[in-house]
Order: sequence, then structure tokens, then C-alpha cells
Amino acid sequence: MGRPTDRCMMTTTYTSQTPANADANDVRVMAGCNDALLAVGRVLLAVIFLMSGFQKFMDLSGVAAMLGSKGLPMPMVLAAVSATVELGGGLLIVIGWQTRIAALALGLFTLVAAYYFHDFWHMPEGAERTDNMIHALKNLSIFGSFLMLAAVGAGRYSVDGPCTVHVPPTIT
Repeated sequence: MGRPTDRCMMTTTYTSQTPANADANDVRVMAGCNDALLAVGRVLLAVIFLMSGFQKFMDLSGVAAMLGSKGLPMPMVLAAVSATVELGGGLLIVIGWQTRIAALALGLFTLVAAYYFHDFWHMPEGAERTDNMIHALKNLSIFGSFLMLAAVGAGRYSVDGPCTVHVPPTIT
């Protein structure tokens, strides 16, 4: 008995043509990876962290007060660390330097922020709970974006790009 040929009939399969000028040894091109989309996506993903980090630096005492209200230790130190992680990590993502590390760091930061500041599971039913649930889910989605970025890297249009060799393994 063979496998049924109509299995997964609803699955859409995409095929792509290899560009005529593509290097046969460039795995990313052969796989259809679009480095331009990665560059635009990196910038768009980082915007919220750049803005938030900058705003935190402009009001570290206010951020420290908010962190202290959540019962977190050393609020002034945490305020400076969070501003640095957001602004510094956002800049690293934009320029594409140490992108995988920056993506994982910002991803973890985003999960921690969701846990402490969008804890809808502790709130009674109502608008505030719904609002915080949406923010927590957005943070979860952003975390997923960072996981994908950590998996594929910054792409060709980045500081990391020229340092990465994308050559398929030699089969012996």
C-alpha cells in the first residue's frame, strides 16, 4: 500500500525561481530568503523599543517609581537597566550587529515585562483586564518575532551580514 496522493490537498506549496545572478553556494538565496524584507522588519520591530528606551531615559525617576510600585527591588537600577536594554537592544537590531543575541535579550525582556506589567490574570473582569490581556498577547507576539529573528539572523543588509558565510555543507 502506498501513501495516498490526495493527502494534504489543502496545503499550498510555493515554488520560487532562483535568481539568474544568484551564487549557487549562497544558501540564503537558494532558500528564497529576502534580506531586504528582513532589514525592513528589523527596523519596524525595533521602533517600539527605541522609543520606549529613549522615553525611559528622559524620566528614569518616574520609571523607578513605577517599578517600585510593583514591588521590584532596586527600582532605580532596574529603570536604568531597562532603558539601556530597550534603547541599546533596539539599536543593535536596527543596525544588525549581534542580532541573534539582541533578539533573544529583547525577547526575554518583553516576556518579563508582560508578566509584571500586563498581569491580566490577577485582575477582575472588565476593561482594564481586557486591555492588559491584549498588551500581554502583543508582547507574546513580539517575543515570537524575536525568536524568528534569532533563528534567521539579521540578513545580508546588516553589520553581521558580511561576517556570515552561508555556504551549504559539503557532502562527502
